[in-house]
Amino acid sequence: MNWNIRYLPEALQDFRKLDGSQKLLVRKALEKVRQNPLPETEGGYGKILGNKNKTNLSGFLKIKLRGAGLRIVYQLIRTETEILIIVIGVREDSEVYETAQKRIHRHDL
Repeated sequence: MNWNIRYLPEALQDFRKLDGSQKLLVRKALEKVRQNPLPETEGGYGKILGNKNKTNLSGFLKIKLRGAGLRIVYQLIRTETEILIIVIGVREDSEVYETAQKRIHRHDL
C-alpha cells in the first residue's frame, strides 16, 4: 500500500530550490519510502529522530540521502496513511533539524 505524501508549504519551497539531480534523488527516495514509511524498528525505511542538540524531534522520522548530503524530515499520520514532509535540506551541522523544529512549532504539529 502506498501512503499519500503531503508537504508543508515551506517543504515544497525547499524542494523547488533543489537542482535537477537533487530533485530526482528526492523523488526516488520519497517514492521508495511511501511504500513503507514506518520506522526501521517496524520494518520500514524511516530513521527515528529524537531529542538532541537542542532540537526535540521525537515522533518524527528522517530519510538520509548520503550521496547528496540531503535530509528529509517527515511525520507519519497513521490514521490517514499519510506522510507529511516537514523539511528537505542539506545537512549542514544540525541546521535541517533546527529548521524542522521551527516549522513543527509554527504549524503546531
